[in-house]
Amino acid sequence: MFLETFKLAIQAIARNAMRSFLTVLGIVIGVGAVIAMVTIGNGTTAKVAADMAKLGSNLLFVRPGQFGPGRSSAEARSFNARDIEALKLQLHGASAVAPVAQTAVTAIYGTESRSTSAVGTDNDFFVSRDWQLTEGRRFLDGEIRSGRAVCVIGETIRDELFGSADFLGQRIRVNKVSCEVIGLLEVKGESGFGTDQDDTVLMPMRTFQRRIAGNPNITTIYISARDGVQTEKVQGDIERLLRERRNIAADEEDDFSVRDMKQIIQTQTATTTVLTGLLGAVAGVSLLVGGIGIMNIMLVSVTERTREIGIRLAIGAQESQVLLQFLVEAVVLSLFGGVVGILVGLGLAALASSAMTIPFVLNPAIVVIAFGFSAAVGVIFGFFPARRAARMNPIEALRHE
Repeated sequence: MFLETFKLAIQAIARNAMRSFLTVLGIVIGVGAVIAMVTIGNGTTAKVAADMAKLGSNLLFVRPGQFGPGRSSAEARSFNARDIEALKLQLHGASAVAPVAQTAVTAIYGTESRSTSAVGTDNDFFVSRDWQLTEGRRFLDGEIRSGRAVCVIGETIRDELFGSADFLGQRIRVNKVSCEVIGLLEVKGESGFGTDQDDTVLMPMRTFQRRIAGNPNITTIYISARDGVQTEKVQGDIERLLRERRNIAADEEDDFSVRDMKQIIQTQTATTTVLTGLLGAVAGVSLLVGGIGIMNIMLVSVTERTREIGIRLAIGAQESQVLLQFLVEAVVLSLFGGVVGILVGLGLAALASSAMTIPFVLNPAIVVIAFGFSAAVGVIFGFFPARRAARMNPIEALRHE
């Protein structure tokens, strides 16, 4: 019986091909939009997490001042070399403690120039940021102690100033300081904050302080936790040590801030996940519209086929059989739209991922949910027209013109 009912449903759909196509289109758009939006959102979340991870693993940032509404770090006391030495000696859970000071500079080689940022630091910077060299070497201990004018450059600087020419051993001018290029950083691309990490010049801290910045300030400390050591523990140790060194009383607020990269990544990914959910919900509204379209068309179909329904009831068809026929028509339309919508949604997501250079992250659960929802739409919105057809009075139906 069900097979015969299915055949009748297919024949009824085929008789009104254009109307059926327009009905299915609503479901296709709804399902496709949901899958595309959620997949693109998942890819964006994955890209944000990957970009943030480029900043380093198990990394903590320490900066003077407190950040947030109504707070200012302008008057907070900067760190100094003695703070760095104390952290390196007493912070047993850290694998690297890197002092960082940074300012905007102009790098010049021959006739080429580039506005970039100069960073004063030491070799712990490469460990804390998990940043390798593709060519050349790191700073020598003697260069760090003496403040010799040497530098390690990023790929953007190499490309802008040297092109395909040799660069190791060449001297570039950083503002007014002639600096020997001793190494090239591996490519990291954009950070999670949208800045080009390869657009930088690294110099020994003493060189930077004496010849570029003109002051001994250290504005940031990068601290990398050892493998197996929780960053929360390291953060607590940092706060206790710095409070002691900066003479902060027990009832006073810290005049510095320690931020855990894992917490920053979690915050960023949580934000993009919420946005993905909102996009999926907005796209899901179109599925509701598609369901209303199915109910509309099925009501029209019931009205057009009133005499047919009356004849079937008059010759002995049961109400359940008529109900099933119209319900099957609605479900077939919605399921077909669901399958096509899945293919369309995946195609759109793949194109968007390629255009936006984000990973294609497919969540099978959203495909199952979208398909199941399309089936539910067919059942729910097809039930009312089907029930109306099944409850017709055969005599009144046969009189219908």
